Amino acid sequence: MRNVMRIAAAAALAAVVALGCTAHADQTTDKLKATLQARLPELQIKGISKAPIAGLYEVNLGTQLVYTDASGDYVIAGDLVDTKTRSNLSEARLSEINKIDFASLPLERAVKVVKGNGSRRIAVFSDPNCPYCKQLETTLKSVDNVTVYTFLYPVLTPDSMTKSKAIWCSADRAKTWEAWMVDRHPPASAPANCDTSVLQKNLALGQGLNVTGTPTIILSDGRRLPGAVSADELNEALASAH
Repeated sequence: MRNVMRIAAAAALAAVVALGCTAHADQTTDKLKATLQARLPELQIKGISKAPIAGLYEVNLGTQLVYTDASGDYVIAGDLVDTKTRSNLSEARLSEINKIDFASLPLERAVKVVKGNGSRRIAVFSDPNCPYCKQLETTLKSVDNVTVYTFLYPVLTPDSMTKSKAIWCSADRAKTWEAWMVDRHPPASAPANCDTSVLQKNLALGQGLNVTGTPTIILSDGRRLPGAVSADELNEALASAH
């Protein structure tokens, strides 16, 4: 019985210590965030946590990580690299931070294209006037057994919104989308009575998910791939996410 009581007491003490450390860490990072935000108001700081190097803190800016000392007197802009493994720790950490819950995506607001058996899934934020998006669509022609959910994300020009409305309001969205992006056949104008409110919702969704460029690919495991990746890169990413 005494041994059981000792174990319980030790566990309770460990929990108290852990809570104390967490509270201390929160106070430190909260103070550090306030200091940096006051000194560098142009930065949009999403969070601060300890870096893998003693005395260094990572500052999450959404699309970039920078590093600072405990007092916030200095900021280091650049990637943190593990020289033993030659791995980019900043890139890996940013990918982890920016993971998206694929199951939470409102896929009914996307243009759905099924290739082969469609067993693998990706979501793409894409602008109809984005040249890299068109490049990705051409690449996707050689990628099989994938379901692509494209969120129309008209951020480049006013005409991007016009074309997005036309594509969304077409009788066959998938066919119209591919006809424009791959074969350059412009879509017919959207009818006046078509509900295109989904596009504003997509813009809000992308902004909330920190989608700052097109195309942005989201894998089924929540990782994102920025830019027009090659077919080999995409297949490799799909294999690791499946």
